Amino acid sequence: MNNTPIKLTSLTLLCSFVVFIACQTNDNNVSPTTTTTTGTTSSTATSIGTGVPDVYKKIYGATEIYVEGANIVIKTKGRPDHKSPYYQGTAWESTLYEAYNGTNTKYAINPNRIAEVNLTFKIPMNPVVDAAHAETPLGAIGVSLNGVAFFNQYAAQRAVLTNEINGFDQYNGHPQQQGQYHYHIEPTYLTKVKGKDALLGFLLDGFPVYGPVENGKTITNADLAKYHGHTSATADYPNGIYHYHITAEDPYLNGSGYYGKAGTVTQ
Repeated sequence: MNNTPIKLTSLTLLCSFVVFIACQTNDNNVSPTTTTTTGTTSSTATSIGTGVPDVYKKIYGATEIYVEGANIVIKTKGRPDHKSPYYQGTAWESTLYEAYNGTNTKYAINPNRIAEVNLTFKIPMNPVVDAAHAETPLGAIGVSLNGVAFFNQYAAQRAVLTNEINGFDQYNGHPQQQGQYHYHIEPTYLTKVKGKDALLGFLLDGFPVYGPVENGKTITNADLAKYHGHTSATADYPNGIYHYHITAEDPYLNGSGYYGKAGTVTQ
């Protein structure tokens, strides 16, 4: 006679616990999934939160991508997934070091070496034009698909890239003094793997960056407006959007400032 109430009480407690756990999971409002992308030289596991638009899921070099209010947050380690002479003497040398084999006869490796950096990009999910068109700073101005930062058209102290460009590796990137690898000009590894007309990443204002080809034509500065972009339909935005293009001429990626209101990057 006394056993029945005890069993019912235990069952009630168990059900209450299950409901509590279920409520805890739903209240978090984040149900990340993990996507593992394997390239020719490395693998990156990306934790993707709920509500992230598909276009941002193309950033395969991120460790985390999630929605925070009106922004997309993209976290990366900043290391390229392709080989480089700048991996010499690092923890990744055995798999990612490759001597320079590009076409620049003036190439000279700089003394810096690639290091991991924790970059957090917070960019507008729905970018808007900024009347002020803030000047792009030195340092990271955007993020590429493989998690490497985009820099603007200047070297240290806003010098032109004339000399620094001779230190770019065979994929057109190099590390600065703290080891942060970055691209100032066309990231040729990405344009080779993804295509010359492909989405390559985003600037901090949330507007996308595309390669040097559009509709079969190689884009030049003459095809672009003051801020090194224009508005048209793309494969990712069939209804049209302002977007930047990489070109072979200075400023390569960005002109006289951001077209839109810029988000932030922290390290």
